[in-house]
Amino acid sequence: MKKQLLALFSVITLTFTAIAGNIQNHRNCGTMENLDRLKREDPALADRMQQIERQTASYVAAQSSKGQNSADMVITIPVVFHIIYNTAAQNISDAQCIAQLNQLNLDYARQNSDAGNTPAAFQSAAANTNIQFCLAQRTPTGAATTGIERRQLSSNVSFSTNDNMKHASSNGMDAWNSANYLNIWVCNLSGGVLGYAQFPGGSAATDGVVLMYYSVGSIASPGLSSGSPYNLGRTATHEVGHWLNLIHIWGDDGSACTGSDQVSDTPNQSSENYGAPAYPHTDACSPSSPGVMFMNYMDYTDDNAMNMFT
Repeated sequence: MKKQLLALFSVITLTFTAIAGNIQNHRNCGTMENLDRLKREDPALADRMQQIERQTASYVAAQSSKGQNSADMVITIPVVFHIIYNTAAQNISDAQCIAQLNQLNLDYARQNSDAGNTPAAFQSAAANTNIQFCLAQRTPTGAATTGIERRQLSSNVSFSTNDNMKHASSNGMDAWNSANYLNIWVCNLSGGVLGYAQFPGGSAATDGVVLMYYSVGSIASPGLSSGSPYNLGRTATHEVGHWLNLIHIWGDDGSACTGSDQVSDTPNQSSENYGAPAYPHTDACSPSSPGVMFMNYMDYTDDNAMNMFT
């Protein structure tokens, strides 16, 4: 009996270790899972998203025909962090929120310290997005705010991609007016999900980005030695990209090479990349050097392997 118990304990331990290792070592974005649910609940969503794509393509074509661009126009978006917590580790500090905001601004302005890691073949495509972020200074009612609000829960709630954290009635916090703010919910996410976002076209009541608490900012949470390899704030960079209507760089086509990320200056890519691939990294869709753009923020590579938008 003792041997049987030891054997069972060993199996359970190995299984748990494998699951934990998979969660820790592989980026898991829940955006497409959330989108699939929203499309089932709202059949008109797909049509609205297609209309947004047509409007985008029309605008780009019009600007190109005029020989114009918006390089001198910077758009600044007010941000509110909704922090939902039970434990001290989940109650991330104001400093972590500010560190995250700073990292977003660096990444979206192409001023990130690792910009020089972009391979020479992709340097000409790497770009400043001319989008910046600031903490909200006023609430929807006009009161002064730090742009950070908190809700403490009496028990340790683990949220999924069903948007419960976005409603006060389901242990969450209600969104601020999405016409005026980028809502970022920070909470404990289940299933190894690091974050997810809602694409343009969805409901204003759930509009924004959700982040696993230990992925926020570029400094460790209290009680955590490190969120590595997701400790440089790039989960937010990736998810805000979705919120701004960027899809995954491989087009979420199941490695068929027939999908597209709707961005003309990114190579065709078979599927997501994990970890920190060595350059050049090729696949079935881009079989020759320079291969795929695995350092694009819209891939699944580790934070220290991402360094560019196009």
